[in-house]
Amino acid sequence: MNPSRAGVFLLLALGVVAFSFSGIFIKWSSAPASVLATHRLSLTALLMLPWVWRERAGLTGLTGKDWVRLSLSGFFLSLHFLFWMSSFHYTSVASAMIFLNLTPLLVAAGAFLMFKEKYPARAFWGMGLALVGTGLVVGGDFTWTLTALWGDVLSFLGAVAVAIHMLLGQNLRQRISSTVYSFVVFVVATLVLAGYNVVFGVPLFSYPAEEWGIFFLLAAVPTVFGHLLFNWLLKFTKAVTIQMAVLGEPVGTVLLAAWLLDEAVIWSQLVGGLLSIVGIVWFIRAQARSEEDGKVQTAA
Repeated sequence: MNPSRAGVFLLLALGVVAFSFSGIFIKWSSAPASVLATHRLSLTALLMLPWVWRERAGLTGLTGKDWVRLSLSGFFLSLHFLFWMSSFHYTSVASAMIFLNLTPLLVAAGAFLMFKEKYPARAFWGMGLALVGTGLVVGGDFTWTLTALWGDVLSFLGAVAVAIHMLLGQNLRQRISSTVYSFVVFVVATLVLAGYNVVFGVPLFSYPAEEWGIFFLLAAVPTVFGHLLFNWLLKFTKAVTIQMAVLGEPVGTVLLAAWLLDEAVIWSQLVGGLLSIVGIVWFIRAQARSEEDGKVQTAA
């Protein structure tokens, strides 16, 4: 059953809230980024097994081309986690979030080149407003050193990787179920990340129970109710719309940090959060109105 426009909006909001917990859990953990990413995805894949078993016919029905594209999607998801989560060790949180928030622009450009998707001008006004808002939310702690520059490069590469992952997913989800798509992609990404840890001698299992609890939280909250939910929504809305919604993640993270980590919230973050939410709603409404107008013209 296809969700209504209001249903899509509510599910996007749920996914953004779930994503917002990711930074909190990472902050609580002392494990390397590559380990956090590996277990975040591997535990999610394990949680999915009962549903994958029920849809096992979908796995056997995949073509060779499907497997190649699924593997590429998983590969780029692993690069996204590796690059972006590692960037926090080199640059400020602000820089890491700002570069990641370029993803909607990258997705929009990629969708135009790959799928000939076009967007109304009023949608880009909403995108611009949301980008300004997120800039205010995470701004204020930029540093200009070679180390920080490397972190910025890693964050930008993470944005490029997740944009490619989302574009591949938008195409694949038109003919592959969300369960099959997500499971294969998560398993491929897990294998890539596990291989990285083995090659560079990063221990995968020698962590205390508290860390394993954080690994599970990363799997259960931002991955199941974030990535998995967004993968399902790819069949009903465009990748750029999902990435626009994700611009609300810094707002949620700041509010959660104030609640769970006792971090102060300043006025510019409150203003930026409001602008981000207005811009996201503006973009989604403009895009939905454009799609409806297109359907009317086609019917006429």
